[in-house]
Amino acid sequence: MSVININTGNFQNEVLSAEKPVLLDFWAPWCGPCRMVGPIVEEIAAERGDIKVGKVNVDEQPELAGQFGVMSIPTLVVMKDGKVTNQAVGARPKAQILAML
Repeated sequence: MSVININTGNFQNEVLSAEKPVLLDFWAPWCGPCRMVGPIVEEIAAERGDIKVGKVNVDEQPELAGQFGVMSIPTLVVMKDGKVTNQAVGARPKAQILAML
């Protein structure tokens, strides 16, 4: 699967109503560590058909960032059945991101 751009318009359908776990990457284009995590998140999306992967641009979607209490980016959030099951702030290696799932 490819990475889905998440916004307030598709959040309910793509994240809250998802039938499989969702990995959300809260990021911004000007954030250096976000640019390091981005390719890893895209790789995971391509490799793992059992999860959904979404990216949330905090500059364009401040209300979603606020809803999750995102203060620092990158922030990675794992959701299952509409609930947060795991969360991590800061750049992480691929193995640590996969371990969150």
